[in-house]
Amino acid sequence: MSEASARRKPGDQPALLDTELDHLPAELRWREWMGRVEAVIFAASEPVPREVLARVVGKGCNLELIIDDIRAELAGRPYELVAVAGGWQHRTKKAFADVIRSAFGTAAGQGTKELSQAEALVLMCIAYFQPITRGELSSFFGKEVSRDLIGVLRAQDLIASGPRSPQPGAPYTYVTTKNFLSQFGLDTLRQLPDFEALEDAGLLSKEKLLAGDIIPGFSDCDQDDGPESDI
Repeated sequence: MSEASARRKPGDQPALLDTELDHLPAELRWREWMGRVEAVIFAASEPVPREVLARVVGKGCNLELIIDDIRAELAGRPYELVAVAGGWQHRTKKAFADVIRSAFGTAAGQGTKELSQAEALVLMCIAYFQPITRGELSSFFGKEVSRDLIGVLRAQDLIASGPRSPQPGAPYTYVTTKNFLSQFGLDTLRQLPDFEALEDAGLLSKEKLLAGDIIPGFSDCDQDDGPESDI
């Protein structure tokens, strides 16, 4: 224990962190900032936003360049620094997914169970058309989207309640969450594949959705749950 630590009393505020590091040569200052940024990201269990990283570097530090340099140093490693959910996070590279799945039974960073076909379709529609009500989702698919299915997506923190709809009865709408972005490796919703591109690739057809012409396996949504609920 240092002399300064020994003199510090319980409850004392820690000394202010020197972020500018003016006493260091430019190269060493940059290396120290890189180390601080990577340490904060490594220690965090969730993506770290810019405002948090800005607390440990100088005002003149370009965080984008810091991130670029860290990524360059990780080029040969099995993990990388990625932009997700409005922040940065260390993640293992996709090339090692099978290795990690063999070791632990699941891919790293994926604590949610695999979605059923119906759950994935509903989540996809919420992502593209949010905020959207359960009734509107049911209209898309031509079958009732059950409360249980919505509950599964909520339990996995993939969706949350959005603003009340102006429709009669003011039903709740649903929106995707930051965890949705994190789970699917997206920084923002703008990174969702273009809807028209999905249609061109034959992966999605808004016309078929509106007509209720959907692929098999959606029968678990086929139940009438009555009026819109708060879940």
